[in-house]
Amino acid sequence: MYGTHFGLQELPFTITPDTSFFFAHSSHQDALNTLLVAARSGEGFMKVIGEVGTGKTLLCRKFMGTLEHHEFVTAYIPNPYLQPMTLLFACADELGIKYPQHINQHQLLKLLNRYLIDTYAEGKRVLLCLDEAQAIPLETLESLRLLSNLETERRKLLQVVLFGQPELNARLDNPSIRQLKQRVSFSCQLSPLSLSEVEFYISHRLAVAGYRGPRLFPHKVVKQIYRASNGIPRLVNILAHKSLMAAFGEGARVLAERHVRMAVTDTESTQGVRSVKAKILKYLTALVPAAVIGLISLFNLALSGASLIAGGSV
Repeated sequence: MYGTHFGLQELPFTITPDTSFFFAHSSHQDALNTLLVAARSGEGFMKVIGEVGTGKTLLCRKFMGTLEHHEFVTAYIPNPYLQPMTLLFACADELGIKYPQHINQHQLLKLLNRYLIDTYAEGKRVLLCLDEAQAIPLETLESLRLLSNLETERRKLLQVVLFGQPELNARLDNPSIRQLKQRVSFSCQLSPLSLSEVEFYISHRLAVAGYRGPRLFPHKVVKQIYRASNGIPRLVNILAHKSLMAAFGEGARVLAERHVRMAVTDTESTQGVRSVKAKILKYLTALVPAAVIGLISLFNLALSGASLIAGGSV
């Protein structure tokens, strides 16, 4: 690969959620701070919304890794598209709760409740993070609310953080789970990176990967990546990675715009953005000749009118 060529200790733009590459830009740092404050204050439900590729999973892992292990017991469920009973089994497995092979929902709930009470007695809190929460069935969301009902006079015994795409908001608007929506006490919104943030983001990941050389991504190259990715971190990673591969293939030491063009052409996820921009540009281009023709016609008409007036006054 290109690692040795550019003096890198590891690949800087992988799309796996490695917390060592966490970039604390505005919305992500705000969301992390909010989650930490909410978790430590004992809030029951929290919610993080972000479009595809904005770094929800990375934020989730960073959040869980930042919590003090002597104070929190955490559980992570990456795919919560589960029926209520299956979700309870997943929670029990994540928390290390032992249960018999043949157990009904009532018995499993009792085991979970007992675990929560015992953990609280040890001075710890249980926090459950569910990724891709927009896929959770409505009946499972309702069972999750019922599971979170257990509480002391001072705080909830189970705290839940929902990480999901904007469709999660629409799901929570369903009247059948309005009680759950009312319990979401903190909500965060992840936004794409700005142009300046993309520049810092690329430099940050290169530095974490061990790069110590001169500037590798000139500003015009960063600008091109930003436009093609719309500031979505996952797409920035993909385009930066492929651009480095293209430069390595040519033996280049600094990236050029042609390398990004090659990366964009090879990345299907950017084609939709490019096609929309192309349609707008084509539309505007078509308008220009029409506008010029219209102005010429108006000009000729004005000249004709002036000639008639001049002729009539003689």
